Amino acid sequence: MQLIHFVAAAAATLLAGVLLLALMARRRRPVHIVDVGKDRKHIVVLGGGFGGVYAAKALEELLGAREDVEISLVNRENYFVFQPMLAEIVSGNIGLTDMVSPLSHLLPRTNVHVREVETIDFATKTVTLSPGFSPRRNVLTYDHLVFAMGNVTDFRGLRGLPEHALPFKNLADALNLRNHLIRALGEAAIEQDVTLRQQLLTFVVAGGGFSGVEVVADINDFVRKTALAYRGRIDPKEIRVILLHNMDRILPEMGQKLALFAQRKLAQRGVEIRFGTRLTAATGEAAILDNGDRIETKTLVSTVPSSPHPLIQSLDSLPKSKNGKIEVDEHLQVKGSENVWAVGDCAAIPLITGGMCPPTAQHATRQGHTAAQNILHALAGKKQRSTYAFKGLGMMGSLGHHSAVAEVFGLQISGFLAWLMWRGIYLMKLPGAARRTRVLLAWILDYIMPPDSVQLKLSSSAGITQEHFEPGQDIFRQGDVGDRIYIILSGEADVVQTREGKEVFCTRLRPGEFFGEMAILNGSVRSSTVRCKTSMDALSLPKREFGLLTANLPELKSSFEQVKHQRMERDEATDAAPQTVSSEPRVAPAAPVAAASPDVQP
Repeated sequence: MQLIHFVAAAAATLLAGVLLLALMARRRRPVHIVDVGKDRKHIVVLGGGFGGVYAAKALEELLGAREDVEISLVNRENYFVFQPMLAEIVSGNIGLTDMVSPLSHLLPRTNVHVREVETIDFATKTVTLSPGFSPRRNVLTYDHLVFAMGNVTDFRGLRGLPEHALPFKNLADALNLRNHLIRALGEAAIEQDVTLRQQLLTFVVAGGGFSGVEVVADINDFVRKTALAYRGRIDPKEIRVILLHNMDRILPEMGQKLALFAQRKLAQRGVEIRFGTRLTAATGEAAILDNGDRIETKTLVSTVPSSPHPLIQSLDSLPKSKNGKIEVDEHLQVKGSENVWAVGDCAAIPLITGGMCPPTAQHATRQGHTAAQNILHALAGKKQRSTYAFKGLGMMGSLGHHSAVAEVFGLQISGFLAWLMWRGIYLMKLPGAARRTRVLLAWILDYIMPPDSVQLKLSSSAGITQEHFEPGQDIFRQGDVGDRIYIILSGEADVVQTREGKEVFCTRLRPGEFFGEMAILNGSVRSSTVRCKTSMDALSLPKREFGLLTANLPELKSSFEQVKHQRMERDEATDAAPQTVSSEPRVAPAAPVAAASPDVQP
């Protein structure tokens, strides 16, 4: 039976490859170019998911060779992730980079900014981005703005989940989960403590939607296959894979027949499904359920809940639905705006058949194209708008181990045929011929080779880092963006300011003192330059981690505020007699203060 499955799957995959080549060779349809006039316009797209990438891609195609419209796309990574195949990274069925595509290759005429969006000013039509290598403000102006920022995992209000639950939303999450599974199996193989060993071999996934079902299926396949490599040190009967779902059946998006089929398949392969159960809290030792039960585990994956991007939540001027999504009309234009649009998971998009558009890739890609058409019509001064009227082709979900469920054009398909369809369709949708070829070969090799259990540790820091500076080196300069604070371990540094074209000495920093937090607390730029006097080692804490500390430790924030006021009072007292910086060594103050004030204007 296994041989029959292998031959059928290999033949189907090769057939899919042939179909891909035929589609690639097909002559492309002519591109319709919209005349937008002579004035150069700027369209900014926020987000590099399906909605954002396909909006920028459609803009490129519709504009053709015209140069009077500039396109910019902002994303925190420089690649596009083919999200429907994310779970395959966990099982190792495909390589880490086989499902990601560089944005510069997908969007050759788009300016790609690998940045975080910090603020948006609708009045001035500007978007402020995080700094890059140089701590300078990065501001984009726009004529039309497209929100395509998707959703983010949101564990707020759930005790212990931010610290102990593994999210499953992006490529980093998938890699982190895979590394965690490999480590847990390796530790279990040598662990003598029975309780800890059982915790290591218990894997819990919360959420019975498509994401939860696909990830629990791949986890189940991966841990059971990988356990065989430990040659009897792990008994397969010890492995527990548990799916938690708060409804009476999984896959509520699909019909009851397919959902029940999925439940039976998962149960046959050893997955325990707990219905009517909600995850309410977590510790490093257990998942805690709403009925008071505890599941002892070292692996807890949560695919729920999710919410719109924090930036969208912070923009009070945007009209939002009850679940926090941006409200748009049938043309994907943000209600009450003439030049702001929204697509993808972050938008509440009405369907012509009633209800709201589901957050799936097939909808996001078509929303991007509709938004692009309407933006160019708006630039050309045309009143007509394209209405988003896509009804959806169907839904598919992988169950692992050569099985899936699919509902396409009203037909319900399950089992091996649905799995072949799932792989064939997503293979054709994967952008880039090279990546399709690599994925095709990886799938074929997966039948004849055991799963890879290499653990990739890519992070060497938990946020705080140690840095070294040489004499005369500027740690930061006056006017730079405040992106981190510093604590001196050894050495000394001078704080200087430029006043009326001259550098003025303010104070000297010594070991144990901290500096750089004032610009972060005030939301301003650096008001001084900090320059090393001697060789110096310092700990640096990025802005994000510093914000988390002060947000969760009010006493710490209060302490910084007190130091802030002390500095301001001291600087005002000494401001009357500033000293010009010279090349001669300066005598340090007899009683150094706890911290200097390089970020406060004396």
